[in-house]
Amino acid sequence: IVTIGMLSSQVLYAEETLEQPKPDAYNKLKVFSEILSLIESNYVEPIGSDTMIDGAIKGMVKALDPHTSYLPPVSYKEMQVQTTGRFGGLGIEVTMENGFVKVVSPIDDTPAAKAGLQPEDLIVTVDDVSLVGLTLAEAVEKLRGPVGSEIRIMVQRAQDEPFEVSIIRDEIKIKSVRSRLYDTIGYVRITTFSEQTTPGLMNAVDDLYAETDGNLSGIVLDLRNNPGGLLNEAIRVSDAFLEEGE
Repeated sequence: IVTIGMLSSQVLYAEETLEQPKPDAYNKLKVFSEILSLIESNYVEPIGSDTMIDGAIKGMVKALDPHTSYLPPVSYKEMQVQTTGRFGGLGIEVTMENGFVKVVSPIDDTPAAKAGLQPEDLIVTVDDVSLVGLTLAEAVEKLRGPVGSEIRIMVQRAQDEPFEVSIIRDEIKIKSVRSRLYDTIGYVRITTFSEQTTPGLMNAVDDLYAETDGNLSGIVLDLRNNPGGLLNEAIRVSDAFLEEGE
């Protein structure tokens, strides 16, 4: 028995033979198909089968463990962009504030920085298309594009009149490793595990050794607020410090 929607009286039934239970997958898929068909035919408002199937897949995966999840194609594509650490774009860190896309910071030596974008700038339109009301992911998708392509953005800075900026997209490399030296102690911050993390870590450690003339006495590895990323990169980072063990 499946209760659907907001009306407690709307109950749909999918028949399953109780006399001779068939726990095989095909029988369960038949029940699933019947429920899907009933919802499409009888639900109080139109609903796409893709939405229901995605929900069913997410529920199935959720039953496994807290660390397994289902990514639909759009989310998977975005994850691939993030984990490669490279994409065609402007080179700005952005957030959403009151329905507007706000620049948190331009990344050094990127088209956005060279164009003079500043923290707190609001990006109102992209190629004459308003960003107001879009989700952050949708807005970012419009800002990104092929390397060498031109983009026109309308910028609102403080109380000044909005102005238009034309920028040529370039390859943006996400710097996932940052480091500093405190006396003879090296500090290494890893913000995410992307394809650029292990090379970045190796370069950072080499630089720290060079700065101390080989007398580096220790390293603080900072993983706070790191959202994760590629498992193999996390393993490589671990291998840089651990000789054996799980």
